Amino acid sequence: MKRAVRWFDYITINIYWFALTTRSQVLSPLIVPLLVQRFVGEAAKGAYVGNIRLWALMVAVLFQALMGMLSDRSTSKFGRRRPFILAGTIGEVIIISLIGFTAGLDGMTGYWFLFLLYSLSMIASNTAHAATQGLIPDLVPEEKRGQFSGVKALLELPVPLIFVSFVIGKMVSAGNLWAAIFSLLAILITAAAISMFIPETALEEKPEKMDWNPILRLVAMTAVFTGVILIMGALVNRVMYAVIASLGDKSTIWVMLIGLLGMTTAIGIGVWSSIRISIGKRFTEQRPFTWWVVNRLAFLSGSTNLAGFMVFFLQERFPSMQGEKAAGPAATITMFVGVFILISALPSGWLSDRFGKKTIILTSALLAAGGTAVVILSPTLFTMYIGGSLIGAGIGFFYSANWALGTELVPAKEAGRFLGISNLAGAGAGAVGAYIGGPIADQIGYTPLMIIYGILFILSLFALYKIKTKPN
Repeated sequence: MKRAVRWFDYITINIYWFALTTRSQVLSPLIVPLLVQRFVGEAAKGAYVGNIRLWALMVAVLFQALMGMLSDRSTSKFGRRRPFILAGTIGEVIIISLIGFTAGLDGMTGYWFLFLLYSLSMIASNTAHAATQGLIPDLVPEEKRGQFSGVKALLELPVPLIFVSFVIGKMVSAGNLWAAIFSLLAILITAAAISMFIPETALEEKPEKMDWNPILRLVAMTAVFTGVILIMGALVNRVMYAVIASLGDKSTIWVMLIGLLGMTTAIGIGVWSSIRISIGKRFTEQRPFTWWVVNRLAFLSGSTNLAGFMVFFLQERFPSMQGEKAAGPAATITMFVGVFILISALPSGWLSDRFGKKTIILTSALLAAGGTAVVILSPTLFTMYIGGSLIGAGIGFFYSANWALGTELVPAKEAGRFLGISNLAGAGAGAVGAYIGGPIADQIGYTPLMIIYGILFILSLFALYKIKTKPN
Protein backbone atom coordinates (compact mmCIF):
# COMPACT_ATOMS: atom_id res chain seq x y z
CA MET A 1 0.00 0.00 0.00
CA LYS A 2 1.61 3.25 -1.14
CA ARG A 3 -0.33 5.45 1.28
CA ALA A 4 -1.09 5.46 4.97
CA VAL A 5 -3.67 2.96 6.25
CA ARG A 6 -7.14 4.48 6.61
CA TRP A 7 -10.05 3.25 8.71
CA PHE A 8 -12.07 2.02 5.74
CA ASP A 9 -9.19 -0.14 4.51
CA TYR A 10 -10.06 -2.57 7.30
CA ILE A 11 -13.45 -3.03 5.58
CA THR A 12 -12.49 -2.97 1.90
CA ILE A 13 -9.65 -5.48 2.31
CA ASN A 14 -11.72 -7.92 4.41
CA ILE A 15 -15.32 -7.51 3.21
CA TYR A 16 -15.17 -10.35 0.71
CA TRP A 17 -14.60 -12.87 3.52
CA PHE A 18 -18.16 -12.09 4.62
CA ALA A 19 -19.40 -12.96 1.13
CA LEU A 20 -17.36 -16.17 0.91
CA THR A 21 -18.59 -17.56 4.23
CA THR A 22 -22.19 -16.53 3.54
CA ARG A 23 -22.00 -18.37 0.22
CA SER A 24 -20.60 -21.54 1.78
CA GLN A 25 -23.12 -21.53 4.64
CA VAL A 26 -26.07 -21.04 2.28
CA LEU A 27 -25.13 -23.50 -0.46
CA SER A 28 -23.40 -26.41 1.27
CA PRO A 29 -25.56 -27.06 4.39
CA LEU A 30 -28.88 -25.63 3.15
CA ILE A 31 -29.66 -25.28 -0.56
CA VAL A 32 -27.63 -28.16 -2.03
CA PRO A 33 -28.86 -30.87 0.42
CA LEU A 34 -32.48 -29.77 0.05
CA LEU A 35 -32.31 -29.75 -3.76
CA VAL A 36 -30.63 -33.17 -3.78
CA GLN A 37 -33.38 -34.46 -1.51
CA ARG A 38 -35.97 -33.11 -3.93
CA PHE A 39 -34.29 -34.73 -6.94
CA VAL A 40 -33.37 -38.20 -5.65
CA GLY A 41 -35.82 -38.74 -2.80
CA GLU A 42 -35.27 -40.00 0.73
CA ALA A 43 -33.68 -43.37 0.07
CA ALA A 44 -30.38 -42.19 -1.44
CA LYS A 45 -30.09 -38.50 -0.53
CA GLY A 46 -27.03 -38.99 1.71
CA ALA A 47 -25.06 -40.84 -0.97
CA TYR A 48 -25.83 -38.26 -3.62
CA VAL A 49 -24.93 -35.34 -1.35
CA GLY A 50 -21.65 -37.11 -0.57
CA ASN A 51 -20.94 -37.57 -4.27
CA ILE A 52 -21.45 -33.88 -5.01
CA ARG A 53 -19.30 -32.79 -2.08
CA LEU A 54 -16.43 -35.12 -2.94
CA TRP A 55 -15.94 -33.89 -6.49
CA ALA A 56 -16.73 -30.24 -5.76
CA LEU A 57 -14.15 -30.14 -2.96
CA MET A 58 -11.48 -31.70 -5.16
CA VAL A 59 -12.20 -29.02 -7.76
CA ALA A 60 -11.86 -26.40 -5.04
CA VAL A 61 -8.44 -27.70 -3.96
CA LEU A 62 -7.04 -27.54 -7.47
CA PHE A 63 -8.45 -24.17 -8.51
CA GLN A 64 -7.68 -22.32 -5.30
CA ALA A 65 -4.01 -23.20 -5.69
CA LEU A 66 -3.97 -22.45 -9.42
CA MET A 67 -5.74 -19.11 -9.12
CA GLY A 68 -3.51 -18.14 -6.22
CA MET A 69 -0.45 -18.67 -8.40
CA LEU A 70 -1.98 -16.79 -11.33
CA SER A 71 -3.01 -13.82 -9.21
CA ASP A 72 0.52 -13.72 -7.72
CA ARG A 73 1.79 -13.14 -11.25
CA SER A 74 -0.93 -10.79 -12.47
CA THR A 75 0.35 -7.56 -14.04
CA SER A 76 -3.09 -6.05 -14.66
CA LYS A 77 -3.24 -2.28 -14.27
CA PHE A 78 -6.22 -2.82 -11.95
CA GLY A 79 -4.03 -4.73 -9.47
CA ARG A 80 -3.03 -8.32 -8.77
CA ARG A 81 -6.12 -9.46 -6.85
CA ARG A 82 -9.09 -7.28 -7.78
CA PRO A 83 -9.55 -8.65 -11.33
CA PHE A 84 -9.79 -12.18 -9.90
CA ILE A 85 -12.30 -11.11 -7.24
CA LEU A 86 -14.41 -9.42 -9.92
CA ALA A 87 -14.20 -12.35 -12.36
CA GLY A 88 -15.02 -14.87 -9.64
CA THR A 89 -18.03 -12.85 -8.51
CA ILE A 90 -19.41 -12.49 -12.03
CA GLY A 91 -19.08 -16.24 -12.47
CA GLU A 92 -20.80 -16.87 -9.13
CA VAL A 93 -23.72 -14.58 -9.96
CA ILE A 94 -24.38 -16.45 -13.21
CA ILE A 95 -23.90 -19.94 -11.75
CA ILE A 96 -25.89 -19.44 -8.53
CA SER A 97 -28.75 -17.94 -10.57
CA LEU A 98 -28.76 -21.09 -12.68
CA ILE A 99 -28.76 -23.21 -9.49
CA GLY A 100 -32.02 -21.48 -8.60
CA PHE A 101 -33.56 -22.66 -11.84
CA THR A 102 -32.63 -26.29 -11.09
CA ALA A 103 -35.45 -26.30 -8.51
CA GLY A 104 -37.86 -26.56 -11.45
CA LEU A 105 -36.23 -29.74 -12.75
CA ASP A 106 -37.03 -33.32 -11.78
CA GLY A 107 -35.17 -36.51 -11.01
CA MET A 108 -31.62 -37.24 -12.08
CA THR A 109 -31.70 -34.52 -14.73
CA GLY A 110 -31.97 -31.97 -11.95
CA TYR A 111 -29.32 -33.72 -9.88
CA TRP A 112 -26.66 -33.82 -12.61
CA PHE A 113 -27.39 -30.24 -13.60
CA LEU A 114 -26.89 -29.25 -9.96
CA PHE A 115 -23.72 -31.37 -9.82
CA LEU A 116 -22.27 -29.48 -12.79
CA LEU A 117 -23.28 -26.04 -11.54
CA TYR A 118 -22.02 -26.61 -7.99
CA SER A 119 -18.64 -27.77 -9.35
CA LEU A 120 -18.46 -24.67 -11.58
CA SER A 121 -19.41 -22.55 -8.58
CA MET A 122 -16.37 -23.94 -6.76
CA ILE A 123 -14.17 -22.74 -9.63
CA ALA A 124 -15.66 -19.24 -9.54
CA SER A 125 -15.67 -19.01 -5.75
CA ASN A 126 -12.07 -20.16 -5.41
CA THR A 127 -10.95 -17.73 -8.09
CA ALA A 128 -12.09 -14.92 -5.80
CA HIS A 129 -11.07 -16.78 -2.63
CA ALA A 130 -7.47 -17.29 -3.73
CA ALA A 131 -7.12 -13.61 -4.58
CA THR A 132 -8.71 -12.47 -1.31
CA GLN A 133 -6.18 -14.52 0.67
CA GLY A 134 -3.38 -12.46 -0.82
CA LEU A 135 -4.69 -9.02 0.13
CA ILE A 136 -3.38 -8.72 3.70
CA PRO A 137 0.11 -10.05 2.85
CA ASP A 138 0.22 -7.77 -0.22
CA LEU A 139 -0.98 -4.50 1.23
CA VAL A 140 -0.89 -4.37 5.01
CA PRO A 141 2.25 -3.35 6.95
CA GLU A 142 3.46 -6.10 9.28
CA GLU A 143 2.75 -4.07 12.41
CA LYS A 144 -0.94 -3.82 11.46
CA ARG A 145 -1.58 -7.33 10.18
CA GLY A 146 -2.84 -8.51 13.56
CA GLN A 147 -5.50 -5.79 13.57
CA PHE A 148 -6.53 -6.55 9.99
CA SER A 149 -6.63 -10.28 10.76
CA GLY A 150 -8.91 -9.58 13.72
CA VAL A 151 -11.38 -7.80 11.43
CA LYS A 152 -11.02 -10.69 8.96
CA ALA A 153 -11.91 -13.21 11.69
CA LEU A 154 -14.99 -11.18 12.62
CA LEU A 155 -16.24 -10.92 9.04
CA GLU A 156 -15.32 -14.51 8.19
CA LEU A 157 -17.01 -16.33 11.06
CA PRO A 158 -19.61 -14.92 13.47
CA VAL A 159 -21.06 -12.11 11.35
CA PRO A 160 -22.02 -14.24 8.31
CA LEU A 161 -23.15 -17.16 10.48
CA ILE A 162 -25.48 -14.90 12.46
CA PHE A 163 -26.73 -13.29 9.25
CA VAL A 164 -27.45 -16.65 7.60
CA SER A 165 -29.23 -17.86 10.73
CA PHE A 166 -31.52 -14.85 11.17
CA VAL A 167 -32.10 -13.91 7.53
CA ILE A 168 -31.30 -16.41 4.76
CA GLY A 169 -31.91 -19.53 6.86
CA LYS A 170 -35.44 -18.35 7.60
CA MET A 171 -36.05 -17.69 3.90
CA VAL A 172 -35.00 -21.24 2.98
CA SER A 173 -37.00 -22.66 5.87
CA ALA A 174 -40.09 -20.87 4.60
CA GLY A 175 -39.57 -22.28 1.11
CA ASN A 176 -38.50 -18.94 -0.41
CA LEU A 177 -35.55 -20.29 -2.40
CA TRP A 178 -35.35 -17.35 -4.78
CA ALA A 179 -35.42 -14.83 -1.92
CA ALA A 180 -32.44 -16.64 -0.39
CA ILE A 181 -30.60 -16.72 -3.72
CA PHE A 182 -31.24 -13.05 -4.45
CA SER A 183 -30.01 -12.15 -0.96
CA LEU A 184 -26.84 -14.16 -1.50
CA LEU A 185 -26.27 -12.57 -4.91
CA ALA A 186 -26.76 -9.10 -3.44
CA ILE A 187 -24.12 -9.84 -0.80
CA LEU A 188 -21.64 -11.14 -3.37
CA ILE A 189 -22.15 -8.13 -5.66
CA THR A 190 -21.98 -5.60 -2.82
CA ALA A 191 -18.85 -7.16 -1.33
CA ALA A 192 -17.16 -7.28 -4.73
CA ALA A 193 -18.09 -3.65 -5.42
CA ILE A 194 -16.59 -2.54 -2.09
CA SER A 195 -13.49 -4.64 -2.81
CA MET A 196 -12.91 -2.63 -5.98
CA PHE A 197 -11.91 0.29 -3.71
CA ILE A 198 -8.96 -1.69 -2.33
CA PRO A 199 -5.85 0.50 -2.86
CA GLU A 200 -4.07 -1.93 -5.18
CA THR A 201 -1.58 -0.88 -7.82
CA ALA A 202 -0.20 -2.79 -10.76
CA LEU A 203 2.65 -5.22 -10.16
CA GLU A 204 5.74 -3.36 -11.31
CA GLU A 205 8.27 -6.21 -11.38
CA LYS A 206 8.00 -8.70 -14.21
CA PRO A 207 7.24 -12.10 -12.64
CA GLU A 208 9.65 -14.98 -13.04
CA LYS A 209 8.86 -17.87 -15.34
CA MET A 210 6.00 -19.84 -13.86
CA ASP A 211 6.97 -23.06 -12.06
CA TRP A 212 4.27 -25.65 -12.70
CA ASN A 213 5.84 -28.32 -10.49
CA PRO A 214 3.81 -27.34 -7.37
CA ILE A 215 0.58 -27.60 -9.36
CA LEU A 216 1.60 -30.95 -10.83
CA ARG A 217 2.38 -32.22 -7.33
CA LEU A 218 -0.99 -30.94 -6.13
CA VAL A 219 -2.76 -32.69 -9.01
CA ALA A 220 -0.99 -35.96 -8.15
CA MET A 221 -1.79 -35.59 -4.43
CA THR A 222 -5.43 -34.82 -5.16
CA ALA A 223 -5.76 -37.71 -7.61
CA VAL A 224 -4.31 -40.21 -5.13
CA PHE A 225 -6.40 -38.94 -2.24
CA THR A 226 -9.55 -38.99 -4.37
CA GLY A 227 -8.74 -42.55 -5.45
CA VAL A 228 -8.33 -43.66 -1.83
CA ILE A 229 -11.73 -42.17 -0.90
CA LEU A 230 -13.44 -43.78 -3.90
CA ILE A 231 -11.94 -47.20 -3.15
CA MET A 232 -12.79 -47.06 0.55
CA GLY A 233 -16.31 -45.85 -0.26
CA ALA A 234 -16.84 -48.80 -2.60
CA LEU A 235 -15.48 -51.28 -0.04
CA VAL A 236 -17.61 -49.86 2.77
CA ASN A 237 -20.74 -50.04 0.60
CA ARG A 238 -20.09 -53.64 -0.44
CA VAL A 239 -19.44 -54.87 3.10
CA MET A 240 -22.29 -52.77 4.52
CA TYR A 241 -24.91 -54.21 2.15
CA ALA A 242 -23.69 -57.74 2.85
CA VAL A 243 -23.96 -57.18 6.62
CA ILE A 244 -27.44 -55.65 6.31
CA ALA A 245 -28.60 -58.56 4.15
CA SER A 246 -27.26 -61.01 6.72
CA LEU A 247 -28.25 -59.36 10.03
CA GLY A 248 -31.21 -57.15 9.10
CA ASP A 249 -32.33 -54.90 11.97
CA LYS A 250 -29.41 -56.06 14.13
CA SER A 251 -26.83 -54.65 11.73
CA THR A 252 -26.71 -51.00 12.94
CA ILE A 253 -23.72 -51.32 15.27
CA TRP A 254 -21.78 -53.36 12.72
CA VAL A 255 -22.50 -50.88 9.95
CA MET A 256 -21.32 -48.03 12.19
CA LEU A 257 -18.07 -49.91 12.88
CA ILE A 258 -17.61 -50.58 9.16
CA GLY A 259 -18.15 -46.91 8.34
CA LEU A 260 -15.83 -45.73 11.09
CA LEU A 261 -13.14 -48.16 9.95
CA GLY A 262 -13.58 -46.99 6.34
CA MET A 263 -13.24 -43.31 7.25
CA THR A 264 -10.22 -43.80 9.50
CA THR A 265 -8.52 -45.97 6.86
CA ALA A 266 -9.18 -43.36 4.16
CA ILE A 267 -7.78 -40.65 6.45
CA GLY A 268 -4.63 -42.62 7.31
CA ILE A 269 -3.82 -44.03 3.88
CA GLY A 270 -4.88 -40.85 2.11
CA VAL A 271 -2.64 -38.59 4.17
CA TRP A 272 0.30 -41.02 4.25
CA SER A 273 0.32 -41.62 0.47
CA SER A 274 -0.32 -37.99 -0.47
CA ILE A 275 2.45 -36.59 1.70
CA ARG A 276 4.86 -39.27 0.48
CA ILE A 277 4.14 -38.19 -3.10
CA SER A 278 4.67 -34.54 -2.20
CA ILE A 279 7.92 -34.71 -0.23
CA GLY A 280 9.44 -37.97 -1.47
CA LYS A 281 12.47 -39.30 0.41
CA ARG A 282 11.99 -36.80 3.23
CA PHE A 283 8.82 -38.55 4.29
CA THR A 284 10.53 -40.58 7.05
CA GLU A 285 12.03 -37.54 8.75
CA GLN A 286 8.68 -35.72 8.63
CA ARG A 287 6.58 -38.27 10.51
CA PRO A 288 5.52 -35.73 13.20
CA PHE A 289 4.21 -33.47 10.43
CA THR A 290 2.34 -36.39 8.83
CA TRP A 291 0.69 -37.33 12.13
CA TRP A 292 -0.26 -33.67 12.58
CA VAL A 293 -2.10 -33.69 9.23
CA VAL A 294 -3.82 -36.96 10.23
CA ASN A 295 -4.93 -35.37 13.51
CA ARG A 296 -6.21 -32.33 11.65
CA LEU A 297 -8.08 -34.34 9.02
CA ALA A 298 -9.72 -36.67 11.56
CA PHE A 299 -10.97 -33.76 13.67
CA LEU A 300 -12.20 -31.72 10.70
CA SER A 301 -13.94 -34.76 9.19
CA GLY A 302 -16.16 -34.72 12.28
CA SER A 303 -16.75 -30.98 12.55
CA THR A 304 -17.27 -30.28 8.83
CA ASN A 305 -19.82 -33.02 8.24
CA LEU A 306 -21.86 -32.39 11.37
CA ALA A 307 -22.91 -29.13 9.73
CA GLY A 308 -23.21 -30.64 6.26
CA PHE A 309 -25.82 -33.22 7.30
CA MET A 310 -27.53 -31.23 10.05
CA VAL A 311 -30.64 -30.55 7.92
CA PHE A 312 -31.20 -34.26 7.33
CA PHE A 313 -30.51 -35.07 11.00
CA LEU A 314 -33.15 -32.56 12.16
CA GLN A 315 -35.65 -33.93 9.66
CA GLU A 316 -35.06 -37.40 11.09
CA ARG A 317 -35.25 -36.29 14.73
CA PHE A 318 -38.28 -33.96 14.50
CA PRO A 319 -41.21 -35.09 12.29
CA SER A 320 -42.49 -31.50 12.12
CA MET A 321 -39.31 -30.32 10.36
CA GLN A 322 -39.69 -31.96 6.98
CA GLY A 323 -38.28 -30.45 3.79
CA GLU A 324 -37.17 -26.83 3.99
CA LYS A 325 -38.54 -26.39 7.54
CA ALA A 326 -35.31 -27.84 8.96
CA ALA A 327 -33.15 -25.16 7.31
CA GLY A 328 -33.85 -22.44 9.89
CA PRO A 329 -33.01 -24.52 12.99
CA ALA A 330 -29.94 -25.97 11.23
CA ALA A 331 -28.71 -22.44 10.51
CA THR A 332 -29.32 -21.42 14.13
CA ILE A 333 -27.26 -24.35 15.43
CA THR A 334 -24.48 -23.35 13.02
CA MET A 335 -24.71 -19.79 14.35
CA PHE A 336 -24.09 -20.98 17.92
CA VAL A 337 -21.15 -23.00 16.66
CA GLY A 338 -19.71 -19.95 14.91
CA VAL A 339 -20.12 -17.58 17.84
CA PHE A 340 -18.40 -19.99 20.22
CA ILE A 341 -15.61 -20.59 17.71
CA LEU A 342 -14.83 -16.89 17.98
CA ILE A 343 -15.21 -16.78 21.77
CA SER A 344 -12.87 -19.73 22.31
CA ALA A 345 -10.37 -18.78 19.61
CA LEU A 346 -9.58 -15.45 21.31
CA PRO A 347 -8.01 -16.89 24.52
CA SER A 348 -6.71 -20.09 22.92
CA GLY A 349 -3.31 -18.60 22.09
CA TRP A 350 -2.67 -17.64 25.72
CA LEU A 351 -4.00 -20.99 26.95
CA SER A 352 -1.74 -22.86 24.49
CA ASP A 353 1.30 -20.99 25.78
CA ARG A 354 0.26 -21.58 29.39
CA PHE A 355 -0.75 -25.27 29.27
CA GLY A 356 0.77 -26.50 26.01
CA LYS A 357 -0.66 -26.86 22.52
CA LYS A 358 -1.27 -30.60 22.74
CA THR A 359 -3.21 -30.13 25.98
CA ILE A 360 -5.51 -27.58 24.33
CA ILE A 361 -5.98 -29.86 21.28
CA LEU A 362 -6.91 -32.69 23.66
CA THR A 363 -9.42 -30.40 25.35
CA SER A 364 -10.85 -29.35 21.99
CA ALA A 365 -11.51 -32.96 20.97
CA LEU A 366 -13.25 -33.73 24.27
CA LEU A 367 -15.40 -30.57 24.01
CA ALA A 368 -16.39 -31.33 20.42
CA ALA A 369 -17.18 -34.98 21.21
CA GLY A 370 -19.18 -33.97 24.29
CA GLY A 371 -21.08 -31.35 22.30
CA THR A 372 -21.88 -33.92 19.62
CA ALA A 373 -23.25 -36.26 22.30
CA VAL A 374 -25.46 -33.44 23.63
CA VAL A 375 -26.80 -32.74 20.12
CA ILE A 376 -27.51 -36.42 19.50
CA LEU A 377 -29.25 -36.99 22.83
CA SER A 378 -31.11 -33.66 22.93
CA PRO A 379 -34.91 -33.93 23.07
CA THR A 380 -35.33 -30.23 22.21
CA LEU A 381 -33.75 -27.63 19.96
CA PHE A 382 -32.70 -25.56 22.98
CA THR A 383 -30.43 -28.29 24.30
CA MET A 384 -29.10 -28.79 20.75
CA TYR A 385 -28.03 -25.16 20.81
CA ILE A 386 -26.07 -25.91 23.99
CA GLY A 387 -24.43 -28.86 22.25
CA GLY A 388 -23.61 -26.66 19.25
CA SER A 389 -21.97 -24.15 21.58
CA LEU A 390 -19.74 -26.87 23.04
CA ILE A 391 -18.80 -28.03 19.55
CA GLY A 392 -18.00 -24.44 18.56
CA ALA A 393 -15.80 -23.97 21.62
CA GLY A 394 -13.93 -27.16 20.77
CA ILE A 395 -13.44 -26.11 17.14
CA GLY A 396 -12.20 -22.67 18.19
CA PHE A 397 -9.60 -24.16 20.53
CA PHE A 398 -8.60 -26.70 17.88
CA TYR A 399 -8.12 -24.24 15.02
CA SER A 400 -5.73 -22.03 16.95
CA ALA A 401 -3.78 -24.66 18.91
CA ASN A 402 -3.51 -27.18 16.08
CA TRP A 403 -2.26 -24.57 13.61
CA ALA A 404 0.25 -23.24 16.13
CA LEU A 405 1.52 -26.80 16.66
CA GLY A 406 1.84 -27.27 12.90
CA THR A 407 3.96 -24.15 12.51
CA GLU A 408 6.43 -25.68 15.00
CA LEU A 409 6.63 -28.97 13.12
CA VAL A 410 7.25 -27.74 9.58
CA PRO A 411 10.78 -26.92 8.36
CA ALA A 412 11.36 -23.21 8.95
CA LYS A 413 12.70 -22.57 5.44
CA GLU A 414 9.80 -24.43 3.78
CA ALA A 415 6.88 -23.40 5.96
CA GLY A 416 4.79 -22.21 3.03
CA ARG A 417 5.20 -25.46 1.13
CA PHE A 418 4.44 -27.74 4.08
CA LEU A 419 1.52 -25.72 5.41
CA GLY A 420 0.15 -25.69 1.88
CA ILE A 421 0.20 -29.50 1.89
CA SER A 422 -1.89 -29.40 5.06
CA ASN A 423 -4.76 -27.90 3.03
CA LEU A 424 -5.41 -31.51 2.10
CA ALA A 425 -7.03 -31.84 5.52
CA GLY A 426 -9.41 -28.93 5.02
CA ALA A 427 -10.81 -30.13 1.72
CA GLY A 428 -10.44 -33.83 2.47
CA ALA A 429 -12.56 -33.54 5.61
CA GLY A 430 -15.77 -32.87 3.73
CA ALA A 431 -14.94 -35.47 1.08
CA VAL A 432 -14.15 -38.34 3.46
CA GLY A 433 -17.02 -37.77 5.85
CA ALA A 434 -19.68 -37.10 3.23
CA TYR A 435 -18.78 -39.58 0.50
CA ILE A 436 -18.34 -42.53 2.85
CA GLY A 437 -20.89 -41.36 5.43
CA GLY A 438 -23.79 -40.44 3.15
CA PRO A 439 -24.64 -44.00 2.00
CA ILE A 440 -24.34 -45.22 5.61
CA ALA A 441 -26.96 -42.71 6.75
CA ASP A 442 -29.26 -43.76 3.91
CA GLN A 443 -29.24 -47.30 5.32
CA ILE A 444 -29.23 -46.87 9.12
CA GLY A 445 -30.12 -43.19 9.70
CA TYR A 446 -28.41 -39.90 10.48
CA THR A 447 -28.17 -40.35 14.24
CA PRO A 448 -25.69 -43.25 13.87
CA LEU A 449 -23.75 -41.16 11.35
CA MET A 450 -23.50 -38.29 13.84
CA ILE A 451 -22.19 -40.77 16.42
CA ILE A 452 -19.45 -41.77 13.96
CA TYR A 453 -18.45 -38.12 13.54
CA GLY A 454 -18.34 -37.71 17.32
CA ILE A 455 -16.05 -40.75 17.63
CA LEU A 456 -13.72 -39.25 15.00
CA PHE A 457 -13.00 -36.39 17.42
CA ILE A 458 -11.79 -38.94 19.98
CA LEU A 459 -9.83 -40.98 17.44
CA SER A 460 -8.00 -37.83 16.33
CA LEU A 461 -6.27 -38.00 19.73
CA PHE A 462 -4.42 -41.17 18.67
CA ALA A 463 -2.65 -39.17 15.98
CA LEU A 464 -2.03 -36.37 18.50
CA TYR A 465 -0.29 -38.88 20.80
CA LYS A 466 1.99 -39.93 17.91
CA ILE A 467 3.18 -36.35 17.30
CA LYS A 468 6.62 -36.03 18.84
CA THR A 469 7.65 -32.44 19.49
CA LYS A 470 11.08 -31.14 20.36
CA PRO A 471 11.61 -30.45 24.08
CA ASN A 472 11.75 -26.80 25.04
